[in-house]
Amino acid sequence: MRVLGIETSCDETGVALYAGDGGLLAHAVYSQIALHADYGGVVPELASRDHVRKLAPMVRQLLDEAGLGAGDVHGVAYTAGPGLAGALLVGAAFGRSLAWGWGVPALGVHHMEGHLLAPLLEDEAPGFPFVALLVSGGHTQLVEVAGVGRYRLLGESIDDAAGEAFDKTAKLLGLGYPGGPALAALAEQGDPERFRFPRPMTDRPGLDFSFSGLKTYALTTWQQGCEAGQAPEALKADIARAFEDAVVDTLLIKCRRALDQTGSRTLVLAGGVSANRRLRAAVDAMMAERGGRAHYPRPELCTDNGAMIAYAGWQRLRAGQHEGPGFEIHPRWPMTALAPV
Repeated sequence: MRVLGIETSCDETGVALYAGDGGLLAHAVYSQIALHADYGGVVPELASRDHVRKLAPMVRQLLDEAGLGAGDVHGVAYTAGPGLAGALLVGAAFGRSLAWGWGVPALGVHHMEGHLLAPLLEDEAPGFPFVALLVSGGHTQLVEVAGVGRYRLLGESIDDAAGEAFDKTAKLLGLGYPGGPALAALAEQGDPERFRFPRPMTDRPGLDFSFSGLKTYALTTWQQGCEAGQAPEALKADIARAFEDAVVDTLLIKCRRALDQTGSRTLVLAGGVSANRRLRAAVDAMMAERGGRAHYPRPELCTDNGAMIAYAGWQRLRAGQHEGPGFEIHPRWPMTALAPV
């Protein structure tokens, strides 16, 4: 079964083809970074309009690269949520229309389920059950995964997601857009001993996260350093390092608790922040100490992409799940509400 995946939840237009007997046949992602850079963040209306412009040409090119025609596609999966309402509507309307025109089933896919299942696209895929840390610009969640659609939420951020805190902290330091990667790059130059930021919500039981206070701590540290006449570039780098270390340590502490609570020896990391080099190194070291293993998507599949949507859609379409003639989007959509496969 060959499935076309379409991702338009925010500011990347992603398309991909996945086949059960051939794996990932082709995929392409168009990033809107340049479009939104002047605004310092995503402008929803501009994002939606750009998806409209890019989707059809990208699907045509994808089919050409794979050497396939419309008759070779057996199903269409599109991101139905969570995400920006306008952006979701573009992908959902386009995907459902293609499926209707081609006479194949269509299915709306949960964006975070796509991220969660992305490591299963790798050669050494994790087996069920496992614990997943979903860490991105919009979500930070710990999930116990028993199978596709069989999810138990263990903890989540009560305010800013980790990626959102990265972006906001980068912005207050005057770094470029997108802020998260810029801050991580600057942290490489920072002194790890100069500042120590708090590890929020680690001094109490539970698996929830809170990162909004870290950006306030970073801002206060920056203002105090500037008032003291400290060299601004070194100060920025040292704050970036302290911030990144605090986020990584906090995520690790909560992951340890989740693994202890579930008895799992397998940890999956997915979402844009899972590409962070320092986070991966720390998680690998932790899992080696515990005699377990961590799994990640390849870096190009950590950020939003069509491959993860095609794969998640393939899992559900082959099980007989599909939409009717209409479609719905869900800008807010708890993953625990999904039906099991």
